[in-house]
Amino acid sequence: MSEKTSGSGGSTSGRRIVVVGGGMAAARLVEGLVARGLGPQTTVLAEEQHAPYNRILLSAVLEGTHRPGALALREKQWYADKGVDLRLDSLVVDIHRDRHEVELADRTTVPYDRLILATGAIPSLPPIRGVVRMDGSMDPRVQAFRSLDDCGRLLALLDRQSVHDHPRRAVIVGGGLLGLQVARALAVRGIETEIVEGRDHLLSSQVGASAGKVLKRSMAKLGTQVYLGARATRLTGEGLKLDNGYTLETDLVVLTAGGRPRANLARRAELTVDRGIVVDDQLRSVDDPDIYAIGDCAEHDSTVTGFVSPAWEQAGILADVLAGNQATYSGHRVVARLRATDLDVCVLGEPENEAGEVVEIANPVKGTHRKLVVRDGRIVAGALVGDLSRVGLITQAFDRQTLLGEHEAGHLLLPEPSATGSSGVPQLPDDAEICACAGVVAGAIRACQSLEDVRDTTRATTGCGGCAPTVRQLLASRQTSQLPNSPRTVEGTPA
Repeated sequence: MSEKTSGSGGSTSGRRIVVVGGGMAAARLVEGLVARGLGPQTTVLAEEQHAPYNRILLSAVLEGTHRPGALALREKQWYADKGVDLRLDSLVVDIHRDRHEVELADRTTVPYDRLILATGAIPSLPPIRGVVRMDGSMDPRVQAFRSLDDCGRLLALLDRQSVHDHPRRAVIVGGGLLGLQVARALAVRGIETEIVEGRDHLLSSQVGASAGKVLKRSMAKLGTQVYLGARATRLTGEGLKLDNGYTLETDLVVLTAGGRPRANLARRAELTVDRGIVVDDQLRSVDDPDIYAIGDCAEHDSTVTGFVSPAWEQAGILADVLAGNQATYSGHRVVARLRATDLDVCVLGEPENEAGEVVEIANPVKGTHRKLVVRDGRIVAGALVGDLSRVGLITQAFDRQTLLGEHEAGHLLLPEPSATGSSGVPQLPDDAEICACAGVVAGAIRACQSLEDVRDTTRATTGCGGCAPTVRQLLASRQTSQLPNSPRTVEGTPA
């Protein structure tokens, strides 16, 4: 979490701020800089040709519930209106620390006074023979899934009309959050989908074996076969061969088997890199006072994040630091949501690594598994699979480290009682956190007029998107509670 106090920090007037990266962390940082009057001093060098967008919702585009254009966090014109120099399709290849400038692929240079690396992560390429052909190109059946362009290529493949070209079977390599989301998206589109996961259960980095079994059973009910403890070894004309002897016939292989911090620029600039770019409590490189790092590429206190909520927390802290205020980052309690049709998962912290008393309720037949780790009366971690009816209250208690009564943790894991009010919506207090990514509470949602208003004023639903159903419910309950003679219409496109 963060601690902030006001401070002079020296004059920031005229300082050139250069942000390398055009992802969600970079976009959030720029919003913070604009809010502090530093927009005209800011240049963003984004490698992709798209303005910063919500990468987490790519699977929703693949599934067909979102339009690609709806993913933009801010339109290009917004940056121009705020005086931000947004340069798309700009690949940075070198940092010249001695000259305080970065070099682009076209050999042009951009000077900086403060440089922020928000380069994200790069997907890991599993060692599968045959994925890369002899000429160095990728087998046309293989697709990565990391960017909007990756998503566009997959959509083009799925939209082919020819029976011979249209994929009918797909194998997802990787059973993490992204793998499950992609598998559900393809299955919803009518593709026969299978998952290959090298570990002994799904979401092995987030949940335990019992919850993993519930997830596997849920995936089977949804028509997706899962192969656990198996690794893909070779792609041939017959299909994808596994080390357990199986060969999976497939027209499409999607790689979602994790990623690692993208720190090549920092390494070349001789900055300290362990797993990520090592930074201090001001998110400053431990080697250079004028270079900072945030998001997936950064390593703070021996920890890399990989999730949007800590990246956004870091962006807010760094915006304060760059504005000359005193601010420190001391870590963030991570809340991860899986966004997929008919598959609900929320993970708080690291439930498999935290020590404490475990409160657990499971119903494998119904496809639910709920677990909290409690230490000294406070929730320090948790995993909810299949029933997120009380996720708002649980997240609030976790994030605020609320001291619980003797039986309160167990009560939080029970299904939401039917007495939810006339609208059928749980009566969440105004201070219940709804959006973990942006730190938005129920009262702030109720104060908004529409979904578009929520997005613009609070940034809720623009992160992982997992809060969108609750936000809609809160807006709907707000609407029905208004006087009959002053009806309002809840506007906005689906999140």
